[in-house]
Amino acid sequence: MSTRNRRSSLSMASSSSAAKRPASSENATKVSAVQPLQAKKRPALTNLTNQNNVSRSAVRPSGTVATQVSSATKTAKIKKVSSSHAKTAAVPRSSMPESSSMKSSAVGYCKDVSTQRSDGPVSSIAAPLAPCSVYISPSRSDGCSVSMDETMSTCDSLKSPDIEYIDSADVSAVASIERRTCNNLYISDHVELPTDKIVDVDDNYQDPQLCATIACDIYKHLRASETKKRPSTSFMEEVQKDINPSMRAILIDWLVEVAEEYRLVPDTLYLTINYIDRYLSGNVMNRQRLQLLGVACMMIAAKYEEICAPQVEEFCYITDNTYFKEEVLQMETAVLNYLKFEMTAPTTKCFLRRFVRAAQGSNEVPLLQLECQANYVAELSLLEYGMLCYAPSLIAASSIFLANFILQPSKRPWNATLGHYTSYKPSELHDCVKALHHLACNSHNTTLLAIREKYSQHKYKFVAKKYCSPSIPVEYFHDLGN
Repeated sequence: MSTRNRRSSLSMASSSSAAKRPASSENATKVSAVQPLQAKKRPALTNLTNQNNVSRSAVRPSGTVATQVSSATKTAKIKKVSSSHAKTAAVPRSSMPESSSMKSSAVGYCKDVSTQRSDGPVSSIAAPLAPCSVYISPSRSDGCSVSMDETMSTCDSLKSPDIEYIDSADVSAVASIERRTCNNLYISDHVELPTDKIVDVDDNYQDPQLCATIACDIYKHLRASETKKRPSTSFMEEVQKDINPSMRAILIDWLVEVAEEYRLVPDTLYLTINYIDRYLSGNVMNRQRLQLLGVACMMIAAKYEEICAPQVEEFCYITDNTYFKEEVLQMETAVLNYLKFEMTAPTTKCFLRRFVRAAQGSNEVPLLQLECQANYVAELSLLEYGMLCYAPSLIAASSIFLANFILQPSKRPWNATLGHYTSYKPSELHDCVKALHHLACNSHNTTLLAIREKYSQHKYKFVAKKYCSPSIPVEYFHDLGN
């Protein structure tokens, strides 16, 4: 849904006092000073009442993500070609392979390596082959290139005279050796499986930012305080009369785009939504002023989290000057007074950092891919009003559970380390994981695509395009040891 179309529809549905008004001369002077710093003019939020009949065509800057990825890919290819020519020039002609079969075997092996990196089933054909060095380009994670030196050594080793081959005549001798070996070995009937041990993730005392000595106490305090800074779970039904969960979702979808364009840290987005929900829990809000509340809360959160927070003129600019500077400042004052200046609030992002670190302690999935997948699932919960009934720590733990399942469906997504550091059992995550799983499987069917488009970029490892199985095995929710 186009953000400009949404703003136009909102102007038609709102009263004359909330319609688009020309900025004053003072505001115009300040806005003009800010505009050269903007990458593009951010279209303002629009229709909060009708999201089904308006098609979304998001406005993108001139340098789109696809263009950047394409250019990066071309650059990587040029670098690969140049490096391969350099190696070819350095290798003597006499050491170059003369048989084309050697080249084909190297190319085939490279294809097998790429097949193993895909999400599909791993082929067993590539298992007996000798390993080769694989270089992964930052712009294309699915490609591979084998250096000339490694290809030579791998292929020449197959011709080594030290390797003895057994023909069909020696089969009886081999069988005799196997029988004698089995008779000499003692195999116990009782097989003791390895126990799931807890990995210590607070063992790095060299990095002061990790706070290894007091990390456990910090997160115990956050778990205790998260219940005090949570919004009401029924304010839409009990307090609000003019807005509904659909309008709230449209506002958050637009705020995700704003945070992405201004490159705000994730904590700013989570705090913004926390302030919005807490304010709506006790104050009746008109739909024409809902966007004003959103930009005021984002400005407060940016002042709290960002090093260089956007100015008030910029927040007026992104709303297409629908609201005056004085209106944004008045709304900021109202929010601060109602929240009693209690700006510190444990959000899902706070717990995600800790839980991702715990998951990596015994997880084979690369840290960045697991973190992006968990962040994507957690941000999907921001759009859903019904997810307010779950505590932020529970949503974070469930996001890790679902992210592990999406990346490795055949492996149990929970272990003793995660249970120790999250203080949650798999059975306690069942309802929240099911709700997040429903959001992840149906994210492509909604008209609010800001989060999905955000995590479909290369810098987020395309985690939004990962296949999610339609069902989660019931045994994954059984508590460990049962």
